[in-house]
Amino acid sequence: MKTITWRDRARYQFDKSMAAGPIALIGWLAVISLVVILVAGLFLALTGIKPDGGEPVSFIEGAWESLMRTMDAGTMGGDVGWSFRGVSLAVTVAGIFVFSALIGVLSSGLDEKLDELRKGRSHVLEKDHTIIFNWSPSIFDVISELVIANQSRRNPRIVIMASKDKVEMEDEIADKIADLGNTRIICRSGDPTDLYDVNIVNPQASRSIIVLSPESDYADSQVIKTVLALVNDPDRRKEPYRIAAEIRDAKNAEVARIVGGSELQLVLADELISRIVVSSSRQAGLSAVYTELLDFDGSEIYAVEQPALTGKSFGNAVMAYDTSTLIGICDTDGVVHLNPPTNRIMLAGERAILIAEDDATIKLRTAEFEVDREIVRPRVNREPGPESTLLLGWNRRGPIITQELSRYVAPGSELMIAADTPEFEADVAKLQFIKENLSVRCTVIDTSNRAALDALDVPAYDHVLVLGYSDHMAAQPADTATLVTLLQLRKIADAANQHIGIVSEMIDVRNRNLAAVTRADDFVVSNKLVSLMLAQASENELMAQIFDELLDEDGSEIYMRPVTDYIAIDRPVNFYTVNLAALIRGEVALGYSHAKRAGHDPRNMGGVVVNPAKSEKVTFDPSDRLIILSRT
Repeated sequence: MKTITWRDRARYQFDKSMAAGPIALIGWLAVISLVVILVAGLFLALTGIKPDGGEPVSFIEGAWESLMRTMDAGTMGGDVGWSFRGVSLAVTVAGIFVFSALIGVLSSGLDEKLDELRKGRSHVLEKDHTIIFNWSPSIFDVISELVIANQSRRNPRIVIMASKDKVEMEDEIADKIADLGNTRIICRSGDPTDLYDVNIVNPQASRSIIVLSPESDYADSQVIKTVLALVNDPDRRKEPYRIAAEIRDAKNAEVARIVGGSELQLVLADELISRIVVSSSRQAGLSAVYTELLDFDGSEIYAVEQPALTGKSFGNAVMAYDTSTLIGICDTDGVVHLNPPTNRIMLAGERAILIAEDDATIKLRTAEFEVDREIVRPRVNREPGPESTLLLGWNRRGPIITQELSRYVAPGSELMIAADTPEFEADVAKLQFIKENLSVRCTVIDTSNRAALDALDVPAYDHVLVLGYSDHMAAQPADTATLVTLLQLRKIADAANQHIGIVSEMIDVRNRNLAAVTRADDFVVSNKLVSLMLAQASENELMAQIFDELLDEDGSEIYMRPVTDYIAIDRPVNFYTVNLAALIRGEVALGYSHAKRAGHDPRNMGGVVVNPAKSEKVTFDPSDRLIILSRT
């Protein structure tokens, strides 16, 4: 075995210090400079060497002269006497070496720091910020909605962490979001499932956290791991987090809830989209209602304590607002009750769930109101009949849509599924929970081919749904295929001189305006709806629970019904009267839809008006519909 000498140990310690980075290198250069200066000063003091015609220098004066020549090579230009010049030259050469090396070290260190900043690995020290984990096409809509929500906040910050280059993220955001308002975006690169990387974005001081579903084969697993890293961090804060997470497959929802507990709000993306697609296919314009409730531009859902309502019945409380709409109650256990019985008494400590333009506008009415009871009509009972539905296209939401449709239709209803992906027949064969009231057939065709569509006899169907091939194509090609199908359906409707009720799924919201030329009744923009839901859930801890009940067959759901079923329309009427007509039936009126004014709607809501001022009188047409929250 080789004997380790003191030289080996010294060399080892030197190597370790050199590997420590720029700071260590600067330290060594400082030591070298100090040694040169002290040696030169001591040499001049001991030898008595002096400039010609000058006086001998002391140690301190000699050290000062050496320091000046080390820092500035030009200083020795005025030296006289060859002995003194020789010492000055040696000191100056050493100084040139030291300062050249110092410049190189500083330049290299600065480059390394800039490279580190570019990689986005520095820790975030923001407070009260919103964190978004993962990167997906939904992120731009999420940011846009948060920007609107942040308009009334001071110095709002959104911090994004994803397995993506920091500069690429910043460039894409700048390219696709024109106006960030007063919100600042901070991007960091890292693995959202890694505990160390998660702490880079400072979740301990965050206001809310959004976990997007990444574009990968194991998206739900990654989302669950991120939530796990957040809530089970040994050094986490004591206060609960507010986490909104996107899960694609409902089978993984239970595991996610176990991991996140009460701190987690789940957005089941595929179920949310599927249920809205089905509801909209049977009630055109309904997607606009959901969009209005979910986005931050217009009316939103709030849960606030209203002590003045304590002791009032729910029915009386509904009539207590002019510019807000009461839709439910959150009890003291945090459980949401939408459209409870009208005689249900509101208790102290319970929160009112209201639709309002802003929380500042939630005020009890101060003026008396009038109700025109003469025009209120008795309940109209209509027995639903069998329906026939045509579903064109297929993706992973197809099975959920089929099962949801079977919940709504009457016995004897039929569903024909036609798609250009042969493997979808196996998906249809595996459907197990379709109710007996719906019979399902399927066929493989090119859904963009006119002859193939003519063979299906499209005008014979009551409803037509068009799904995007999002499992097999990127967003833009999938939407392009959908647009071609919609154009073919428009030609078929024109040829038959017949209106065909069509609801289409769009993936990218930017293609919605292009699709308007197809004259489809409604468009459900899947990515947009998921983004809106996540943004709302990050701001409102009850939002996921509210929409779970809105989209649950056992809860209260939103319907669009003929206004003539509720009131006579021979004269203008205020919305207090409409509310009374709905309350008599155990329902809540949320707004109305003006069919004839859909083309003149500046917000592109299809004539939908949610949360109208109840004191303002409205003149209805026979084709107008009321937006109703009802259990039946």
